[in-house]
Amino acid sequence: MVTVRGDLVLPDGVAAGWVRVVGARIDAVGTGAPPEDAEPLDTELVETDGLVLPGLVDVHCHGAVGFAFGDGAQQARAAAAHHHGSGTTTLLASLVSESRDVLADQVRTLSSLVRDGELDGVHLEGPYLAARCRGAHRAEALRDPDLAEVTALLDIARGAITAVTVAPELPGADELIAVLTARGVRAAVGHTAASSSTTRAAIDAGARIATHLFNAMTPLHHRDGGPVVALLDDERVVCELIADGHHLDADVVRWVWKVLGPSRRMLVSDSSPATGIAAGTTYLGGQELRVGDGAVRTVEGGVLAGSASTLMDVVRWAVSAGIPLPEAVAAASSVPATALGLADRGALRAGHRADLVLADRDLRVRRVLLAGRWV
Repeated sequence: MVTVRGDLVLPDGVAAGWVRVVGARIDAVGTGAPPEDAEPLDTELVETDGLVLPGLVDVHCHGAVGFAFGDGAQQARAAAAHHHGSGTTTLLASLVSESRDVLADQVRTLSSLVRDGELDGVHLEGPYLAARCRGAHRAEALRDPDLAEVTALLDIARGAITAVTVAPELPGADELIAVLTARGVRAAVGHTAASSSTTRAAIDAGARIATHLFNAMTPLHHRDGGPVVALLDDERVVCELIADGHHLDADVVRWVWKVLGPSRRMLVSDSSPATGIAAGTTYLGGQELRVGDGAVRTVEGGVLAGSASTLMDVVRWAVSAGIPLPEAVAAASSVPATALGLADRGALRAGHRADLVLADRDLRVRRVLLAGRWV
């Protein structure tokens, strides 16, 4: 049993209060002083002069500390541990485009970690992406949607695949999105040069997430809004934003924040294996990456290849760009939890899993509680 006291980051503001944890669940939450019976003799009392946040939920993350999630079980555990310790208590492992055999092996390995509770799901960012918007994905690993391959991967995963990114202009994309949706997998639109009408058709087929809005998609144009306008315009779509200071301009983040509204803006890290590395090189999907000045780029071509940020880093940057703290935290916790259908995550609420982040006033992580355990 643990009682944490501090300034709670709640949906409508920040208030002094307390959170009582029993086992792996939040037992009670309140503002002001806790009731007299809130702290039995066997309670661990933790007081902070900083902030208490809900554990963060990252739906798009490729790795950390030199390791990609596709590199193997031990490497995936090391990457996950870095993110858990940085405040991300619910984590999807994102995989980049690979050959059929390699992708199947990666899914098999990560699905085992999901079943063991070390990860919370797998996101396939590809291989069904548009070549002209491939970003840091290798061109030779891309292909058109293949229902037989997808069915085989879903069978291997046994429920561990949570999301798949698809370019809707590819042949068979709408059918693929419908199959994914029918099997409870979130279909996301991304790495695309699709027209507005083609993007809207994908949404009608079941796509509900925009993979890193603006990045790796054709930009908004006044004669064809392309994927950006269609994704922004549809109330059914939740939009990922990589607010790390490199992928999006602060003015764009503030503008799109107003357009989307509170239930549709979702911060993601798109963290690469370079996260946790100050400088140097690392690899993702066969591409050599170089870290410098906080950005990650491919050595060949100089294309942005994910970020060097944790999700808490992204929240911190968003706040520095003018996003109110409670809104930035919600976009990294309750909104992605809802998008994934996780009803017990993403908020300081009785009955939720006991995922807490203790941070200072500058949003630097001090301690993390994951399912009732300090990590």
